Amino acid sequence: MWLADLAWPDAADRAAAGAVLAVPLGATEQHGPHLPLSTDTDIAVVLCRRLASARPDVLIAPAVAYGSSGEHDGFAGTLTVSPAAVEQLVLELGRSATKVFRHVLFVSAHGGNAEPVTRAVHRLRSRSRHVTLFQPRWPRDAHAGHDETGLQLAIDPGRVRMERAVLGNIQPLAALMPQLRAHGVRAVSPSGVLGDPTNATAAEGAALLDDLATDLIRHVTTWLGPPRPGGGA
Repeated sequence: MWLADLAWPDAADRAAAGAVLAVPLGATEQHGPHLPLSTDTDIAVVLCRRLASARPDVLIAPAVAYGSSGEHDGFAGTLTVSPAAVEQLVLELGRSATKVFRHVLFVSAHGGNAEPVTRAVHRLRSRSRHVTLFQPRWPRDAHAGHDETGLQLAIDPGRVRMERAVLGNIQPLAALMPQLRAHGVRAVSPSGVLGDPTNATAAEGAALLDDLATDLIRHVTTWLGPPRPGGGA
């Protein structure tokens, strides 16, 4: 399941058999006072694991744990790179990976990466690289709220500090966007929370994770068709 566990001849064999390389893209950024900085990366990795459990032709690359998180500057622990750096990194990773793997999937669970990652994937496709992008979306709130808290409770409850969870700014993201773009998250939410995490549960998070994984599996099946019995795509 994990590319990093293989020696290069094993990776070559898997690639020759038609393996799909899944690359999780996340971030290291604040997620309120109650969630770990790795939340976006954790979600991307778990979705890739769920995909690999459903499709034996999937190999998971090491996660990219840094993203475009400038809107979270000012919160301790946030480590950010520019959108241009994200775009270039994904472009270079795609070029490198498709020299060996015929099919490369990017799973990006950080909203701040959406535009640069989309641009990079379009550029790769324009150069006849067989790549695709999946970006999960949650229905309720934007950041460190009900949905992400439920997801993290389902993924790793020991890393969630629910006693610290506080109600954040619950205005619609569209209404907040002008101020967010101009001044960052701290200007609209001193806690860093956009939404309400206080009543999130692991059960709801597990149900949402099931839905997101189903969407991802469907996305890949539409792209490639079902896996072959021998493990290739």
